[in-house]
Amino acid sequence: MQVPALALATFFVVGSLTNIVAPGSIYEEYLRWGYPHWFHFVTGSLELMAAVLLAQAQTRLWGAALGCTVMLAALATVTLHGEYGHGMPPLVAATLSIVVGWIAWRKRLPPETDSPRSHRFRNPDQGGFDTAPKAIQTPARSRVP
Repeated sequence: MQVPALALATFFVVGSLTNIVAPGSIYEEYLRWGYPHWFHFVTGSLELMAAVLLAQAQTRLWGAALGCTVMLAALATVTLHGEYGHGMPPLVAATLSIVVGWIAWRKRLPPETDSPRSHRFRNPDQGGFDTAPKAIQTPARSRVP
């Protein structure tokens, strides 16, 4: 299930290059929103970092979290400035980041059948326990007088 992650990474690469290069209109938007003149570099760098993290399965969860954070900040910016038409791309990207992150999180967990916990709470009729096993008690040490 790499396709959503790679599509999202591609989105962040394009967004990062657009923000880093910052043609006049994007640069002016950042200033209009009250950000410092250099802030488009920060946004572009964070988006590029999210793309790199999303491209690798081992770091995909971190990439999804970073990408979602950047997109929620973008969504808040355009919403607070009443530019609702600009809100759809960050909303879609944040939602897709959540989905990709959830998939990455689920892949980190062992399958239910292989999990050591999956056998603890099985029905006793199936050879398991109906409650968690008690802690193993160690025998008391003999005291030497």
